[in-house]
Amino acid sequence: MKFVHYIVSFLILVTMMNCKGVDSALEVTVYETSESGNALKKVNEFSTSENKIEIHLNPEKKFQTITGFGGSFTEASAHLLNKLSKENRKKILEAYFSENGANYSLTRTTIASCDFSLKNYTYAKVENDLALEHFTIEDDKDDIIPMILEAKAISKEGFNIIASPWSCPPWMKDNKSYVGGKLLPEYNDTFALYFSKYLEAYKKEGIDIWGVTVINEPHGNGNNWESTLFSPEEMTLFVQNHLGPKLEKDGWNAIKILGYDQNRAGLQEWVDAMYKDENTSKYFAGTAIHWYESTYEVFPEALQYAHNKAPNKHLIQTEACVDSEVPHWQDDAWYWKKEATDWGWDWASEQDKYLHPKYAPVNRYAEDIIGCLNNQVDGWVDWNMVLDRQGGPNWFKNWCVAPVIVDDKNDEVYFTPLYYVMSHFSKFMRPGAVKIGCEINNNDLKATAVQNPDNSIALVIFNPTEQSHSIEITVNNNKSEISIPAKALQTVVISDK
Repeated sequence: MKFVHYIVSFLILVTMMNCKGVDSALEVTVYETSESGNALKKVNEFSTSENKIEIHLNPEKKFQTITGFGGSFTEASAHLLNKLSKENRKKILEAYFSENGANYSLTRTTIASCDFSLKNYTYAKVENDLALEHFTIEDDKDDIIPMILEAKAISKEGFNIIASPWSCPPWMKDNKSYVGGKLLPEYNDTFALYFSKYLEAYKKEGIDIWGVTVINEPHGNGNNWESTLFSPEEMTLFVQNHLGPKLEKDGWNAIKILGYDQNRAGLQEWVDAMYKDENTSKYFAGTAIHWYESTYEVFPEALQYAHNKAPNKHLIQTEACVDSEVPHWQDDAWYWKKEATDWGWDWASEQDKYLHPKYAPVNRYAEDIIGCLNNQVDGWVDWNMVLDRQGGPNWFKNWCVAPVIVDDKNDEVYFTPLYYVMSHFSKFMRPGAVKIGCEINNNDLKATAVQNPDNSIALVIFNPTEQSHSIEITVNNNKSEISIPAKALQTVVISDK
C-alpha cells in the first residue's frame, strides 16, 4: 500500500511540474515612461486586442556581457551642483546614483579641460617638464572631484569611471595650442606618464579610475575646442609602445585602455589598425564610440564589424547628447516631438544631410540604446548629467541638452524625459547582465533584453507609433500578455521563479 502511495505522489508531482513548464504565466512587473505623462511609473492595467505583437525571449541564446549605463562628470555639471541648495544637489545625485534612482553603473570624466569646462586648463602647466614634477589636479578639486566623491557615497554598488583627455598639454603639440595639432614624437613618453600621474593623483583623492580612452575625438572637432589629432596607426603605436607599457610598468595593469572614441562611421579603419595582430591589440581592452555621425542610423554593420574583429574586447558608447539645442524648460512634450536638430546638419555634405533629419530626443535615446545593445555594445554613457537653461555653462558656448536641467539662479530642478529613458536601462540592466535572444514580429516597435546576475530578465520595449499595441511575451513555454500605449517606453522585469 505504501508503494502505491509513493507512486501516486510521484505522478502528481510530475504532472504539476509539467503544467508549470507549459503555458504558465510569466511573473512580470512593468515600468512605463510615455508622452501621456508616465515617468518610470509602475503600471498593471493593460488593454487587449486581437492582433498581438509577439516577443520571444531566449535566455539560452547569449551575447555580450553588460558593463553598465550612465553619464559623465563634467566641470559644467559639477559647477552647477555647487550653485544649488544642498537639498537640490543631493536630490540630483541621489536620482542618478541611488538604488531608488537611476543607479548609474558606468560613468565618464575628463582628463583636464574640455568644451564643457569653464576654461582651458592642463595638469602639466610647466613647459618642457618632462618628468612632470609640477603635475597637479588642483583645477578639479573645487567641482569635479567633490561631485564624484558624493556620488560614490550615495552609490551602494559603486560605479566604474572612464577618463578621457580632450588634449594633451599644449606644449607637447606641434601647434602649441589646446585646439587641434598633433602630439610631437619626442613627448610620447611624457604623455604616457601624464596618464599615470593622473591615475595616481585621483587615487589619492579616493577615486579609482576603471578605464581611459587615449584621446577624445582623434579626428578633431572642426578646430572648435580642445583636441589632439591621431590617425588609427598613430594611436595604435602610441598605445603599443608607450601608454600600455608605461601603465604596466607603474602597476596600472587593471586599467582598461579603450581606443578610438569618436563616431561609429569611422569604426572599421580604427579596429583594423588596433586589432591587426597580437602586438597591436595587446594593450587595448576595447573600443569607445560616439553617436554624432547620424541622428538616423545606429550603424549596425560598423558595430558588428568591430565586435567580430575583437569578440572578447569591450565596445562602449562613451558620449551622446542632444547637441545644437538650447534645453526646453519644463516642456516634456518637446522631447517627444520631432523638432530637435543636431550639429551634424551644419557640417554634413548635401548628400549626407538625410542622415540628420529632425528627430524626437526621446526616440533617439531609446532607439539608439536598444540598437546598440542589439549589436554587441556592452556599455552606454551619456554626456553631461546636469546643464543650465542655456545648455551650459562652458567656455566655448557649445550649448546642448542634459537629462537634468537646472535654473541655478532660482534653485529649480527639471528632470526631463531623457532622465527617465536612461533610467529604464541603467536601473534594470545591471553590470554582469548578459544580452539574450529577443525576437519581435513588428518593425515599428523596438525591443531588447538581458538576463541579470540574479536571473531576472529585463525587457525594454519602445513604441514610437501613434497606436497602442497588445504584446504577448514568451520565455520558453511561459507567456504573459501586456500592452504598450502610443509613444511609450516600457521596461518589463520578468522575475526568476
